[in-house]
Amino acid sequence: MIKGFATAEGTLEYAQKFRDSKEFYIKHNDIVFSKLGLGTFNKEPYKEENYLFNYVDSVKSALQNGINLIDTAINYRYQQSEKEIGYILGEMIENGEIKRENIIIASKGGFIPLEYPFPDNPYHWIKDNMILPNLCQESDIELDQHCISDKFLEYSLNKSLENLDLETIDIYFLHNPEVQLGTKTKEDLLEAIKKAFIVFEKAVIDGKIKSYGVATWNGFINEQGFIEYLSLSDIYGVALSVAGDNHHFKYIQVPFNLGKTHIYTMPTQTYQGEEYTVVELSHKLGLGVISSSSLLQMNLFKKSFNTNVGYILDKDMNLKSDIQLALQFVRSTPNIISSLFASKNPEHILHNLEISKIKATPKKLYDLMYKV
Repeated sequence: MIKGFATAEGTLEYAQKFRDSKEFYIKHNDIVFSKLGLGTFNKEPYKEENYLFNYVDSVKSALQNGINLIDTAINYRYQQSEKEIGYILGEMIENGEIKRENIIIASKGGFIPLEYPFPDNPYHWIKDNMILPNLCQESDIELDQHCISDKFLEYSLNKSLENLDLETIDIYFLHNPEVQLGTKTKEDLLEAIKKAFIVFEKAVIDGKIKSYGVATWNGFINEQGFIEYLSLSDIYGVALSVAGDNHHFKYIQVPFNLGKTHIYTMPTQTYQGEEYTVVELSHKLGLGVISSSSLLQMNLFKKSFNTNVGYILDKDMNLKSDIQLALQFVRSTPNIISSLFASKNPEHILHNLEISKIKATPKKLYDLMYKV
């Protein structure tokens, strides 16, 4: 088991290895984040093609070249992504390439992970492994896959620690809680989130996690009235009710990219009678925003970008691709700590990291992006 966790000194030491980088590291909650993080999600995990590759080389390349945030979830590729991260972390730490204190590991619980190889009958697997052991009831499971019962989350966290071979996960996210709103009322969901946060606060005390958050897909990007809408103010209030001002609810994770800018542009949140965007309210509450889907699963690149996009984001024309421009956009967004992209190709990671050699786009220019 790999002991330790990300520390202020360790993450700063990591950032100082890359002195040629330009505005590529940021401090939040006393630890230093790279402005890009590596994600390990792949859609349709039941397809065999998702297991013809692994993330070992890409995680290694990321950590060797300036990325110190690695994001995963227990259900990504049915636990394989976590296991691959754990394998390469152990190897790199043993070889002295990195220290555990240098790197930030985030994972998530909320989706029933199944296992690889894919079970012949997933419904029987869920019954045998989740319902009969009393980790959850059938009524807790939404869409045959989503569950946030307290016992299931305890199980999920412990399994993630085992997969990652870690003593402590730095950030543990409640994964897409809005899925439960398919059948639950908002009041019932907040009660379930409260039970989840109680589990997480105990996990902090037990040294299993350092902080926790909420990772959403639809919950924070839609307006009030949408069935899967989540109120950040309400969720923050739950954390206060569970642990007071000393709570460890420190982060949210939410999609943000050139095609999906809602969290920065739409005032969907209300707090103390005032309207805010998700980014604004997170900043006010002291929550770190980690953005996901920076490349919209490559759907941003079905046609070439407008030439004005390149000029605004990179007026000196240092960048070589629309992918780099898309990452420069999210990296330059005020009050976003780090932005995730997924890649299983080490060469693509090096290509993406070219943006670390230039400064973030100045806010005056950045704001023009919303007028192009």
